[in-house]
Amino acid sequence: MSDLITPPLLVTGGTGTLGRLVVPRLRAAGCDVRVLSRGRHEASPGLEFVTGDLATGEGVADAVAGTEIVVHLAGSSRGDDVKARHLAAAAAAAGVRHLVTISVVGADRVPMAGLVDRALFGYYGAKLAAERVVAGSGVPWTTLRASQFHELVVATARQLARLPVVPVPAGFQVQPVAAAEVAELLATVALGPPSGLVPDIAGPRAYPMGEVVRDYLSSVGKRRALVPVRFPGLAARALRHGANLAPGRAVGRRTWEDHLAARAAARPAGAVEPSTAGAG
Repeated sequence: MSDLITPPLLVTGGTGTLGRLVVPRLRAAGCDVRVLSRGRHEASPGLEFVTGDLATGEGVADAVAGTEIVVHLAGSSRGDDVKARHLAAAAAAAGVRHLVTISVVGADRVPMAGLVDRALFGYYGAKLAAERVVAGSGVPWTTLRASQFHELVVATARQLARLPVVPVPAGFQVQPVAAAEVAELLATVALGPPSGLVPDIAGPRAYPMGEVVRDYLSSVGKRRALVPVRFPGLAARALRHGANLAPGRAVGRRTWEDHLAARAAARPAGAVEPSTAGAG
């Protein structure tokens, strides 16, 4: 057995929906993993946590130091370009050989032409800005765009279900994909060579948003009236034309129905969804 000690991989967003699935896959591949976090977490053999803030850049250089592969999973609807810039600058200074990022299907097809577009759908613009920062950083890179995670679709439907009458974006579809399948691909990509923008990953089929909300309500035993709402702006128009879909990359295996069935099976008898409790 070799005594060679390999550098740890750095993962940002390692405690989030996707990160907590990517980290164990990297560990299973034999990698030591360092997670950048703003909070405190308990370390374990082969897994360490370092404190830093991508928004301000505080602690980022120290987190990147000594790593060769960085997997950037932290993101939000605002400031993604700033966070990416702080991370990419630290990665370049540290001689990182592979910077991997997650983005969203349609990042380059949903226009941010006005205030309405940015206010309602700024997530797409934020992801595209972060992509461009990474691509221009001088660090060898790979970016994977994924469609909407099942978990995100559930969270959206849950929030809408808090209302007695549910507004549903008219003409929108989603193509939900299992976060675990995205994590599996990301771990493979991270351990491979830098490949630029790789093919998208999306779920096995697309669903009208109204159907998704009705399915969710049925799965938690709720009834709500659904009212279609036509959103204004160029971004909304692009989404009505399927800019967030990747029909040619419907490579995911787990369906929306599978996800809801698994959630229902795991829910204790009589349990109520936290955000819908008391909603009727």
